[in-house]
Amino acid sequence: MKILIVEDNANLAFGLSRSLQAEGFEVELEGDGVSGYNRALEIDPDLIVLDLMLPGMDGYTVLEKLRNSGNRVPVLILTARGEETDKIAGFRLGADDYVTKPFSLTELIARVQAILRRARGPQVPPAPATEQFGSITIDPSSRLVLRKGSPVALTPKEFDLLLTLARRNGAVASRLQLLKEVWGHQAEVMTRTVDIHVAELRRKLEEDPSDPKHILTVWKAGYRLER
Repeated sequence: MKILIVEDNANLAFGLSRSLQAEGFEVELEGDGVSGYNRALEIDPDLIVLDLMLPGMDGYTVLEKLRNSGNRVPVLILTARGEETDKIAGFRLGADDYVTKPFSLTELIARVQAILRRARGPQVPPAPATEQFGSITIDPSSRLVLRKGSPVALTPKEFDLLLTLARRNGAVASRLQLLKEVWGHQAEVMTRTVDIHVAELRRKLEEDPSDPKHILTVWKAGYRLER
């Protein structure tokens, strides 16, 4: 499988490349945003490891241009920025995961492998029946969500999370269960990922996101969906 690393720190990029090659991946490197974006279109990689602070075109812009063009290549954001607002911005643009520098190569490789496993097949099996709660309809076959009959734009991970909660029929799902089922993580890694995506679902689907009626927090347990 082919991985494109877009990172302007040559030493870091080289180290990542060697580590991923040792795991059997084919790796290409680009050192700026413009070259990274163009190369992504040329080689159609299976995954992009994308730094945010890039010369020429920053990582946010690279990701936004890819998604606006309809390109759904999995993207792992790699950056020194650790603020939650930066993570939210990346997820809203369609990033699949987020690793903050400094990081361990073992963790990064595990994240890469998890993303690629998800990309090879959907985490939620397709089903002909729609799911409904309140004014929301979820159509798994078309991956379409309607609110009062109007389409709602969800990122792929937001959709997977929503459908996973809906199919639990009111049962509570812990953050770790959701990380495993939706993101493919096998251990407790960046549990704020779940919280950020739940907040986005509430913002898009609840009448009052500050007082949700359907996507509920269960104290010290996780989340559940109330129909």
